[in-house]
Amino acid sequence: MSVRTLPLVFINLGGEMLYILDQRLQALNTSVDNSEKGIWSENDRKRVMTDIVGAMFSKDLMDELLKPQQLYSHRTLKTVLTRLAHTSIMRLSQASMDKLYELMVMAFKYQVFLCPRPKDLLLITYNHIDTIREFVQHTPVVVNQVDETHRKVIEVYSSLSEGEFQLLRQTLLIFFQDLHVRVSLFLKNKVQNPNGRFALLASGPVPHGIDVPGLIRMFDRKGREVRRGEFPTGGSYTSPIRQGCFELHGDRVISLGMNIYSGNHPEETYISKPPSVKKDDTPNLLAKEELNLLARLMGSMKAEDIPETETAFRINLFTTDGEEGGTEASGGAKQSSFEVINIQAIQDEQAATQLARIAGQFAEGDELPESLSTNKGADLLSLMDDL
Repeated sequence: MSVRTLPLVFINLGGEMLYILDQRLQALNTSVDNSEKGIWSENDRKRVMTDIVGAMFSKDLMDELLKPQQLYSHRTLKTVLTRLAHTSIMRLSQASMDKLYELMVMAFKYQVFLCPRPKDLLLITYNHIDTIREFVQHTPVVVNQVDETHRKVIEVYSSLSEGEFQLLRQTLLIFFQDLHVRVSLFLKNKVQNPNGRFALLASGPVPHGIDVPGLIRMFDRKGREVRRGEFPTGGSYTSPIRQGCFELHGDRVISLGMNIYSGNHPEETYISKPPSVKKDDTPNLLAKEELNLLARLMGSMKAEDIPETETAFRINLFTTDGEEGGTEASGGAKQSSFEVINIQAIQDEQAATQLARIAGQFAEGDELPESLSTNKGADLLSLMDDL
């Protein structure tokens, strides 16, 4: 697990939160019939953006985040982002915050999935920072905070190797594992399936520095190319696009991380709808037999339903249990066809004593000092309280 994942997760999720809040506050600025002002004015929107961005990029908070540490859980991150949203005049209900967090996580997950190279995760982060900077361009003090954080991020991540970026990406994928929330925008654009999984095609431009697949070159002992061949790739690949700028300002080239809720957001060109999957309605001929076998093993089928060639069994966990239903009635009743398997489940005192002694050896020293037993993220949450 990478210890450099938390800052990127915080900045990208915070950026997605600001995108959604900005879009919703703009929608609330006008009534349905566009005849009168809504409950949120333009000044209110700017104030909310300024307050949240100022708290998000505060020096103490970012210094704490940039320390090498394990990635927080979803619950802790949601708590931190909730307190971040509430540093402004705006208040969100629990249901609204839950939905907001799901949208944030799924948007960032989609961006990570489409990221051409692990290192390009920085370009996604820089796109978020660039857009956030535009939100507060009317407040020079907050812009300076954003720029200072951007410089620190460049300083920390510019020295990472390709392997460290790959580990960072792997940590993010583990973080997003089993999250399949359906988002209407993704469903509408045919980039998400109804089951919540993203529809990704193996097509489009290859990452920077990578050759287009499909060519086989063979060399002799002296390193000279002697023959070429081709193989089908199963996709439509094109030459790589140019590399984006990793500096404070510049063209990031990729559009991942930009505001997808704005009207001028460029659409992703190389994402298409998933191939249709024909539902297989062919019945499984072995299903009935498997269920019957399971029922017989569980003892739920009647004795007369069992073929004569097969013998069923019952399980007595304790030797004191009577063979109820399996004993012969007086008067020459038919002998039961069940075999009785007795399992010794009475506690062996000698074995229990030995196990207790071994468990005691593992238990020694398990207690952590009070300073280490606090919940992960407590220091960060205390910083949020001070904002």
